[in-house]
Amino acid sequence: MKISVFGGSQPKSGDQSYLEAKELGKILAQRGHTVLTGGYIGTMEAVSRGAAEAGGQVIGVTCEDLERWRPVSRNKWVQEEWRKQTLFERLQALIENCDAAFALPGGPGTLTEIALTWNLMIIQSLPVRPLILIGNGWEKVFDQLFTSMESYVSNNQRELLVFAPDVTSALNKLDEID
Repeated sequence: MKISVFGGSQPKSGDQSYLEAKELGKILAQRGHTVLTGGYIGTMEAVSRGAAEAGGQVIGVTCEDLERWRPVSRNKWVQEEWRKQTLFERLQALIENCDAAFALPGGPGTLTEIALTWNLMIIQSLPVRPLILIGNGWEKVFDQLFTSMESYVSNNQRELLVFAPDVTSALNKLDEID
């Protein structure tokens, strides 16, 4: 499968979150999956590195919008770069070209990737696929949404999100769904 991994740009090599993302990339590659990431730093670098070092295929989806905002280029573990002009085109490539998606901890960008993937599945513009959110933070965020906006989010919409406390649990959930 092609698996997109979303996550924040803050983790640095040696951080626990970087090591967990690297392990996720490694295991996905060992299982024969192609990994798609945003192609830059932090979580994206860690997942790319783990997958590449394990002999897997790594696709990095980069864009001019982000590089104008922050002077950064693709990480050295990206084997195939899908270059886009806009952030919207980048999001579309990451979301539409995967068979499953994982979201590691992150900020507004990661939340955007989750929300857009989720909403496209809700409106049936995108075939339903596993969308697995890793870390207790995402479950807390969405519990708050479900509680505060209860009548706006139906149970069948909620069921499209899968929560996992850690990478190992997330991989187990992918196995259960797949």
